[in-house]
Amino acid sequence: MEEKEIQGNFIHDIIDADLAADPNLKIHTRFPPEPNGYLHIGSAKAIRINTQVARKYNGLFNLRYDDTNPAKEDNEYVRSIYEDLKWLGCEPTGGVFYGSDYFEKCYEFAIKLIKEGKAYVDDLSADEMREYRGNLTTPGKESPFRSRSVEENLDLFEKMKNGEFEDGSHTLRAKIDMASPNMNMRDPAIYRIVHTSHHRQGSKWCIYPLYDYAHPIQDALEGITHSLCSLEFENHRPLYEWVVDNIGFEKKPKQREFARLNVTHTVMSKRYLRQLVETGLVDGWDDPRMPTLCGLRRRGYTPESIFDFVDRAGVAKGYSVVDIELLEHCIREELNTSADRRIAVMKPVKLIVDNYPEDKVEYFDLPNNPQKEDAGTRKLPFTRELVIDADDFAEVPPPKFFRLKPDGEVRLMGAYIVKFASIEKNSDGSVKAVHVTADLESGSGNPVDGRKIKGTIHWLSDKFAGTCDIMLYDYLFTLVNIDDMPEDKTYNDYLNPESAIKVEGCRIEPALAEAAAGDKFQFVRNGYYVKDTKNPNTFNRIVGLKDSFPKA
Repeated sequence: MEEKEIQGNFIHDIIDADLAADPNLKIHTRFPPEPNGYLHIGSAKAIRINTQVARKYNGLFNLRYDDTNPAKEDNEYVRSIYEDLKWLGCEPTGGVFYGSDYFEKCYEFAIKLIKEGKAYVDDLSADEMREYRGNLTTPGKESPFRSRSVEENLDLFEKMKNGEFEDGSHTLRAKIDMASPNMNMRDPAIYRIVHTSHHRQGSKWCIYPLYDYAHPIQDALEGITHSLCSLEFENHRPLYEWVVDNIGFEKKPKQREFARLNVTHTVMSKRYLRQLVETGLVDGWDDPRMPTLCGLRRRGYTPESIFDFVDRAGVAKGYSVVDIELLEHCIREELNTSADRRIAVMKPVKLIVDNYPEDKVEYFDLPNNPQKEDAGTRKLPFTRELVIDADDFAEVPPPKFFRLKPDGEVRLMGAYIVKFASIEKNSDGSVKAVHVTADLESGSGNPVDGRKIKGTIHWLSDKFAGTCDIMLYDYLFTLVNIDDMPEDKTYNDYLNPESAIKVEGCRIEPALAEAAAGDKFQFVRNGYYVKDTKNPNTFNRIVGLKDSFPKA
């Protein structure tokens, strides 16, 4: 993937200042996804920020799976995450790591904190801990178990590790400040008991470190210089720094935050996306309506268009919601230049050219892509019986209807000019066939008498055209800004019932029969489509032709 010049942002300003203070600093970033679901377009922003920092400053970029919560993690997600990074062109230059690789070190550091009187084993239940924690206006209360001796804490923590206690019966907490104005610093839990097999460690462990404790340790051990994360972790930064300082790392990574990517008509919650998959409301994680990277890939989006979207959305600290039409504009702009043109008739109606020989076949040259000088042409067969789109004919036309109508003429794209002659109808009154006569001297040029023809429609030979299904995808959610959802509603209340419409029996030009899964085309006068990767002989609509988004 061709890289554009990297535009500066406030994160780069921070790094520039750090390098001015320490010119020998080797910049090192990471992307730490939890393998409990598939990556989505919000992940693409984090990936873009971290990889661009590494590239701009000639540094390194790690992939580290945050696999410290075994309950919902799976190797399926591990594989999918790496596949998505490869597809984006963002394979890690610094290596691939797992949070579970550091379980021994996290345990050793926990022992160190206990011995220094900075951590203790608590017997309070989750509800009791919540009650003791207080709130934003009321300081927390110290646990009655906070004053345990170092020896007792070491003994209890060893028993936790050995599986002698039930889930939830004990936790290891950092001893910080129950009166801190930052709720995250009120003796946060750093270890919990979970008797669940781990996808990589098996049943070796039954205690697992929590993210706020494990993450800074992992960063420091890997030599990460800048831990770049979304803004919801800003209030967690003091705890991040407490862990780094109290464990005693000499080289201390810095956590810095940016605003997450919010997109109209889009839900980013992995928990809810998993629910959609598990309840069968969508066709898997790669359903083309999903905001997952594999869903966008199946829909026909490219890494270039996704990163173009992320770049245009910008990197800032303030909350904002980006219009999904900007993403559509990015792929439309790319495909307008790169995608070959092909003809598809979605609602076919037979068109019979009465004055054209029944057994004759001739071929007209149509351009593959007018935007590319070297794209060449392909030959389209023309016969007496054709198909056109039902919307291109009106027996009682509305005003300013410049397609085929009684007493009217229209150009068949790249071929003859035809004039309406008559209609054949089915017993229910629907149109069976439209008869026309062709100006056989017009060919693919203009009428010899110079008359003006306003309308041009696309067509296919009924004899040579193939047949396919076309999926018309729309937004999965009707609500523009998901954050505006009323409290008494759920995401399901805003599922769009017309987000996936299957059109069967569409006709396509012969060249499309050779298309491979993932090939993208502009269906002329219609939109951009991709050959589906799961359903044979099916094309998915990526976006329509109309672009209302302001050009950059």
